[in-house]
This record gives sequence, structure tokens and C-alpha cells, in this order.
Amino acid sequence: MDVASAKVIGAGLAAIGAGLAAIGVGAIFGQYLNSALRNPEADAKMGGRLIFGFAVTEALGLIAAVVALALAFS
Repeated sequence: MDVASAKVIGAGLAAIGAGLAAIGVGAIFGQYLNSALRNPEADAKMGGRLIFGFAVTEALGLIAAVVALALAFS
């Protein structure tokens, strides 16, 4: 296997992380809506945790995308 093939395979594997981050964000908001509809009084307490979980998940997805682009174009 030559270096160019390894870079493309590595970029593809790193791009999987960006896709999985999108699934994670969807799960976070889906569970938030599920819990907010079950217990509307706890909605105010969960808002900060929702934003923090979204930010961490999205940051990991962006890092994976940057790594994929760095591998693909370096």
C-alpha cells in the first residue's frame, strides 16, 4: 500500500467521526425532548446540560472533520 492510499483510507475513517457526531447530537436533542415532555418542571434545570452536551459533541465532530481534511489534503 502506498502513502496516497493510506491517506485516503485514513481520511475516510476520520470522516466517520463527523457522521457519528451528527447521530450523537440527534440523540441528545431527542432525549432532551423526551424528558422535557415527561417532566416539564425539570426543563429549566436541563437546559445548561443540553447546551454543554451539544457543544462537546459538536466539537468532537468538528475535530474529526478537521483531521479528515488534513489527512486528505496534506
